[in-house]
Amino acid sequence: MSLSNTFGLLTHPDQQWKAIRNDSESISQLYLGHVLLLALIPALAGFFGTTQVGWQIGDGQVTRLSINSALSLSVLFYAAMLAGIFILGKFIDFFAATYDAVDRVPRGVAMAAYTATPMFLIGVIAAYPNIWVNMLAGLVAIAYAVYLLYEGLPILMKIPEDRGFMFATAVLTVGLVMFVALLAISVVIWSVGIGPVYVS
Repeated sequence: MSLSNTFGLLTHPDQQWKAIRNDSESISQLYLGHVLLLALIPALAGFFGTTQVGWQIGDGQVTRLSINSALSLSVLFYAAMLAGIFILGKFIDFFAATYDAVDRVPRGVAMAAYTATPMFLIGVIAAYPNIWVNMLAGLVAIAYAVYLLYEGLPILMKIPEDRGFMFATAVLTVGLVMFVALLAISVVIWSVGIGPVYVS
């Protein structure tokens, strides 16, 4: 069911959020059928792009990462995506009572996972690590993910649209804080020797 939900969110999100709401997926089923598979897309594409294609700034030399360095960074990135979906989902469940969600069935992880779908899918562009192409594609994916969040949260959590807007804004804020925290953790990890190793 998870992968059909994935494609439905891209073509008819309103109907698909209702279908997701009526679904009875457990967190383990959601991860096995959706998150574990789709999170592989940006991780594998990034590994291929940074080791086989490489990137250059201006007319400079093409730069690549060593296989070992790219592999360790891809594994860390993959683990961060899996953990991030779960943590954000738990925050959504925690906020649900504050915003008077009618149904107290925990649906936060599903909300976080399906909202991240556009970013997982567009991650394939990392196979071609051009900063401008990646930035433009990333902005499109983020914009659609934000749309899915604001559109889907009132449906999934069964709350009025005005409260849904405030709820979605709170979730978006938490997501941004988590992103900044991830950047800070990356700096710490790099400082202990797990940073990128470049090859020409």
